[in-house]
Amino acid sequence: MLKKLLLALALGMTPIPSVHAQSIAFTFDDGPELAETPRMSPQQRNQAMLDALAKHKVKAALFVTVGNGADRPAGLALARAWGRAGHAVGNHTMTHPDFHAAQVSLAQFQQELIDCDAVISTLPGYQKWFRFPYLREGNVPEKRDGMRAFMKAQAYRNAYVSLDTSDWRLNEKLIEVLESGNAAAVGPIREAYLAHLRQRAQAYRSLSHTLQGRDIAQVILLHHNLINAMWLDDVIAMFKQMGWTITTPEAAFADPVYQLVPERETAGQSLLLSMARSLGVGKVEGWSRLVDDGDHEIAALKAQGI
Repeated sequence: MLKKLLLALALGMTPIPSVHAQSIAFTFDDGPELAETPRMSPQQRNQAMLDALAKHKVKAALFVTVGNGADRPAGLALARAWGRAGHAVGNHTMTHPDFHAAQVSLAQFQQELIDCDAVISTLPGYQKWFRFPYLREGNVPEKRDGMRAFMKAQAYRNAYVSLDTSDWRLNEKLIEVLESGNAAAVGPIREAYLAHLRQRAQAYRSLSHTLQGRDIAQVILLHHNLINAMWLDDVIAMFKQMGWTITTPEAAFADPVYQLVPERETAGQSLLLSMARSLGVGKVEGWSRLVDDGDHEIAALKAQGI
């Protein structure tokens, strides 16, 4: 208990008793994606995700990367459909630049936010929520602190992620096998995907107890992609079967943990991993799986000949 108290005090907040059931809010990055994929058109992918959310009465958030589609009428219509369905619409820049790249200046990155805001502010569901591409918030103090001050001046919230995933990696594998015509591999990829999300969820929940001594409201990062168009229904059902409560991003962000601003000079990662690194917490159970970008699942599929 003393260790937990010291961790909480080091983070500048009072520990909160574990009185809330585990909850999770769903958020999706990089949408609306107009790239072609096997099986589904962009419109079909978008509708499939919205249908899965509606089936489970889930209100989520879409973080728009304008260059992926919202700079064209067809893509903007897909983003508008999220707002009309009651979901939040947030900012994920114009072109998804890496803020840690030497050639990306603070001024250029700030302009990315401003230009994206001009597009999404016309949409229903618009929120002044910003999510950093790759979850990279600045690898030098000038960038990190400059962006924090800029966002505060713009009244923008940092849309932190606590439950990071590598759904993008398994999405790449899914597209690869579909394009190769290996339909038999689709089932194993689905199982690997669900197992991946379950493992990440359990590990991040454990980490929240190590750092905060309680269940925080988890915010999961998924993407506007084919794997979620195909299996988001299964993903939500799995979390319900695990006993997790589905909440909204707005409600999750009200958890005091999302007011923290840890030092983040390492590569992009979840808020919980950033907190752990900032405090010098040693590697906890499942740590290697949290930072492997889905290597474990890809290796297991390879062992099956996929």
